[in-house]
Amino acid sequence: MKNFNAFVVRESNGQIVSKIEQVNEEFLSKGEVLIKVHYSSINYKDMLATQNKGGVIRTYPMIPGIDLSGEVVESTDSNYHKGQPVLVTGFGTGVTHTGGFSEYVRVPASWIIPLPSNFSLKDAMIYGTAGLTAALSIQALEKNGLNNQLDHSILVTGATGGVGSIALQILAKIGYKNIIALVRKENQLDIARNLGATEVILLSDFKFEKKPLSKQTFHYILDTVGGDLVANLLPYVFYQGSVSLCGNVGGIKLNSTVLPFILRGVNLLGIDSVNISYEDRVEIWNKLSKEWNVTNSTLVNEIPFEEIPSTISLLKNGTHLGRSIVKIS
Repeated sequence: MKNFNAFVVRESNGQIVSKIEQVNEEFLSKGEVLIKVHYSSINYKDMLATQNKGGVIRTYPMIPGIDLSGEVVESTDSNYHKGQPVLVTGFGTGVTHTGGFSEYVRVPASWIIPLPSNFSLKDAMIYGTAGLTAALSIQALEKNGLNNQLDHSILVTGATGGVGSIALQILAKIGYKNIIALVRKENQLDIARNLGATEVILLSDFKFEKKPLSKQTFHYILDTVGGDLVANLLPYVFYQGSVSLCGNVGGIKLNSTVLPFILRGVNLLGIDSVNISYEDRVEIWNKLSKEWNVTNSTLVNEIPFEEIPSTISLLKNGTHLGRSIVKIS
């Protein structure tokens, strides 16, 4: 195989540097299946992978990109054949194992999901880890009582980001009528409404009370931010309500009291999309390709390989909206 393009992150004199380079197949991590990548996507975790002390990559050099879709080129695993369309998210992809910001990737067969029959490779990356996480969050909340036949209010934080924007659309599509979006900037108000929110709250207008328990306001919360925001919202959750938690852009610490949990029976549901089982992945991806399919209306921007650095800067600065997918080949 000839040399090919990859976005490579290296450590140089204690600093992290990244750029598009020409690499060969020997640069790739080991695995049973070699894939020609058609699309990848840019997530918050990918941004962290390019930063000093980002806490994502431990061994350099590395190709980031925690998501990818493409077609099989070679396989020593009988479950996959040349030309087969597939997708990969999570596990060690782009973290400990060379990832999707590359024209080719080699991965373990157990990490691969066959592309759902009514999905395109582009559709798969419109969702990527963000869509998978949004779907897992909604599924967890529904298992804990969220019901579109009841007048439940559900608050979505980070509502115009990758996970939040997809969550809004799925909730609207499957029949929820009381979807509240929490946004930080005025230009996000109309965006959130267009994505399916029935009410939008500007964070600066929400007057948080410094009390262990406040007026019961939200039956359920789908949180994508973490940190102080989710801690400040816990006192507003209804009795026996639930909060799904999937992000840490707001910080990794949770400064709360136990009172929402022991006096109101609030459930805090951790959402992991990295290491879930193959069976759970297939179930969720089938939902995303069928009854939860919102790819035609998703807030998405397709960029060429060369725009990875500038899009990463938008994520770092908090000005990125929706999803950015990378056309690799």
